[in-house]
Amino acid sequence: MPTVPRRPAAQRERDRLEARRLRAAELFAGGGRQAEAACQLGVSRQAASSWHAQWQASGTDGLRSQGPSGPTPRLSDQQLATVEQALHAGATANGFVGQLWTVDRVALVIERLTGVRHHPAHVWALLRHRLGWTAQRPKRRAAERDQAAVDRWVKERWPRIKQTPNGADPAWSSSTKARSA
Repeated sequence: MPTVPRRPAAQRERDRLEARRLRAAELFAGGGRQAEAACQLGVSRQAASSWHAQWQASGTDGLRSQGPSGPTPRLSDQQLATVEQALHAGATANGFVGQLWTVDRVALVIERLTGVRHHPAHVWALLRHRLGWTAQRPKRRAAERDQAAVDRWVKERWPRIKQTPNGADPAWSSSTKARSA
């Protein structure tokens, strides 16, 4: 499975800004002045001037995005795919008791498979942003739950427990305000 771009929102922003610079290149190539391009694109004259200088020096390719800034990821896409396969195999297949994945367990699997150690907060970022996973919370129910017995209890016993003794009105704890309703 291919991984999700590292930061999809940042990628969209880079694409949007690149499209604006490329539109400026079209205006420059059509004989438009820097001030006109700045006005049409809603940028400062300084930005249009630097784009024009870059366009003259390198052409349209000089105005293209250079990609994401910052360090390259410590896990390649291939390593991340290996980790994801291990996660799909389940927690018990990876030597853990129970099927629940935690970021600490995932960090251990990443370290075992790739030799790369990550902080649990960063493991969550990898799961969320590069693999597209979301948090899944297990329902708190007993495995031996008898739904028919629960429904029967709610129907028969709960109304008797809920009602007030001797049919009295419910007590009101406020001594300053009369009960409404």
